[in-house]
Order: sequence, then structure tokens, then C-alpha cells
Amino acid sequence: MNAPDRAQLRDTVNATLGSPLRPAPEWTLAQKMAIACRYLAQQEHCETLAGQMTVRLGEGRFATTPLGVSFDEMRPGDILVVDDELALLEGRGMANPATRFHMWVYRARPDVACIIHTHPPATSALSMIEEPLVVAHMDQTPFFNDCAFLKEWPGLPIADDEGVVISAALGGKRSILLAHHGLLTACATLEESTYMAVLLEQAARRQLMAAAAGTVHPVADALAQESHDFLLKPSIVNATFAMYARRVLRAGHPQDDFLADPGG
Repeated sequence: MNAPDRAQLRDTVNATLGSPLRPAPEWTLAQKMAIACRYLAQQEHCETLAGQMTVRLGEGRFATTPLGVSFDEMRPGDILVVDDELALLEGRGMANPATRFHMWVYRARPDVACIIHTHPPATSALSMIEEPLVVAHMDQTPFFNDCAFLKEWPGLPIADDEGVVISAALGGKRSILLAHHGLLTACATLEESTYMAVLLEQAARRQLMAAAAGTVHPVADALAQESHDFLLKPSIVNATFAMYARRVLRAGHPQDDFLADPGG
């Protein structure tokens, strides 16, 4: 009996992954944003109030996290709805003024529905030495030809100049490492943007550890591309986000503690 070759096995696995690995609860958008924020906080993405999450709602409306509420305390009722000038349409509070640069990405990228920007420690450390991400491990392959690098810091991102520079540097990629700043992920779904933000910080941490021990060697392009496409399958992304949610709910935040909270 002949063993199946690599292509046959790959096709079989791809066909199997066509259906959800494990159905996730039907969360509202505000609940998913709160879950994503809480998990990013667990992964050290919110050491300060810096960082924002936005979701395109259509017709010039965007859901966003408010200024003054850290990711680790985010509740569904905290989520705001603003227009593309950050004027408040729904909710209590105000959008982070730095969210303004997200709007430049949305205007340039009709395929993007969610943007996450944070300053986690390992990514920030890479940004401080002006080093782009190197795809040198399987778990970093989602960034193969999909992580831009902006070497020059354009300054505090509260004006239009920063939006122009960052959106141009991002181009058509899903993520960008911003020198002297942090990370940004811009994807088609909230789940994918969260997944990429988590993976990017983990990738930066591995790169710093490896560089301290020796030379970082990138993986071969063809293998990196194959792994990139596999690990960004919607079924894998969505199953991973559901796993993040279970971790959040196990960490002292039962569903009726914050997901069902009206924001009071």
C-alpha cells in the first residue's frame, strides 16, 4: 500500500477544515470586542491606556474602545460608536484621539473591517532597535509577506500626517511593526485582527530570545507561504479566537460577570 503524498494529505486536511472546528457562542460585536480586549490584556498588550480597537460598521460608522478604559477592564457596555471624525454617535465617553489614524487605513483598504493597535513589550522592544520581524518559526509564518515595517516614527498619531504615513507603509498587508511605537493589525474580521495581534507579540518575543542566543535564520519562502495560507484559514482563526474567549472566561471573568454587563 502506497502512503499518500504531501499534496494528497494537504488536500484532505484542507477539505476537513472547511467546516468550523468547534462552534463558538453567538456573541454580539460588543461582547467580542470586550473578549478580545481582555485576552490582549492577558497577553500584556495594555500596560498603559495606549492602544485602540475599531470595527467598521458601515455607512461611516465605527465601533471603538473608549479613552480611559483599559483593555483589562473592558465591558460590552463600554464600546462606543463614532463617525469617521470620531464624533460620538452612541455610548458614553470619548474615542481615543489616536484612533484618527485608523480612519486613513479604512479609507485605503475597503477589505479591512477591524484594526487593533497596541504597544506590547516585545514588539515595542523590536521597534526600539528598528528591527523588522523575521519569519523564522512556523508560528511566525502568518506574517510571511504580510507584515510591513515602518522604520521612522512619524510622531504622536493624533493628526492626519501620521495616518497618511502609516496607511501607506501598511499597504495591502494585514499587519505592521511601527518603529519606536508598537503594532497594528488590519484584517477582514475582529477575530483575525485579534489573532494576528497576539501572534505578532509572540513572534517578537521569540525573535528577541533567539537573537540573544545566536543568529536568526528565516524559513524557506515556499514553506513559509504554505504555512501562512494554512494558519490564516478562517476555521483556524475562529477556533483560536474561541479558545482565547474560553481562557478569558476561566480567568475570573464568568460570562455573567462582564459579557452580560450593561456597562454600569
